[in-house]
Amino acid sequence: MPRKRATIREVAKATGLSPAAVSYALRGLQVSEETMERVRAAAAELGYEADPIARALASGRTGMIGLLCGSLEDLWQQSLAVGISRGLREKDRYALILDAVGDPARERALAQQLRDQRVDGMIVQPLDPAAAFWPELCESVPVVAIGDSLAGTAAEVVFDNRSGVTLALEHLRELGHRRIAVLTPTRPSTPDRPADVHVTAEAERLGLDMEVLTAAHGLTAATEAAHRALRPGGPTAVFCFSDSIAYGVYAAAQELGLSIPGDVSVMGYDDHPMSGLLTPGLSTVDWNIDGIVKAAVRLVSAAADGGARRRRVVQRPTLKERGSVRDLG
Repeated sequence: MPRKRATIREVAKATGLSPAAVSYALRGLQVSEETMERVRAAAAELGYEADPIARALASGRTGMIGLLCGSLEDLWQQSLAVGISRGLREKDRYALILDAVGDPARERALAQQLRDQRVDGMIVQPLDPAAAFWPELCESVPVVAIGDSLAGTAAEVVFDNRSGVTLALEHLRELGHRRIAVLTPTRPSTPDRPADVHVTAEAERLGLDMEVLTAAHGLTAATEAAHRALRPGGPTAVFCFSDSIAYGVYAAAQELGLSIPGDVSVMGYDDHPMSGLLTPGLSTVDWNIDGIVKAAVRLVSAAADGGARRRRVVQRPTLKERGSVRDLG
């Protein structure tokens, strides 16, 4: 027979404190360190666990943070979700992770679903940062954006995409590449994403002959897109807006009997841990995923606790050179 859940009154009786004092101690509020330790020891001995429903009714909070990912087929976003989930758990919060599968319409529906489930806050990696629904949604729930800026957010961790794109394209140009294919997960319905805007402007500034192709994050879709790019007389280099897409270029090159970087050079954009294990290792742009996780968790926790001041963290990129880009001399 399952053991009956211990109550806060039983913990209070065991410690000689009032239920209110026990509640404060369990949350680390308004009590001494000694009292906090005594209460938590008694709670552990009795097997007391806070009832999340009762806690939500009493506090108006659920302890849940919605994490809306653009596409979990992107291995970097998977790593980000794992890091944020663990970081929130350390702050006694839980992540409710949803996947927009690269679809802006699904992104809108899921964002509204999270709001309706009354999460304490949301972290989003927006597919369509210019969508009209974001300002209204941000009025009803604290939102922290990762990657691109959103109107009305409580806080944001914005990628300096202009610098990231410039780092990648200048590196390719310095090594003699002029014909470059760009593989991006951005759909025609969201053409104004900053990274895509910057890549077009930078290609013009640097005098590059550039072709932009759409490629989904999944390995099969990315490989198919890479086959379209790697046609005879095509680019000498392929710049991918995620390392997951770059893995598709590696697969397509192998299927076509092409060597990397002998026949074609490849450049990634987020330095997933697997990128250093490839042969050759993938040259890419590092955005410091650990720093992003820490900033996002800190900002959404503060926003969920009622922090009013809007915060903006700009994430600077660094170039990670490995062996996937050939010097054409």
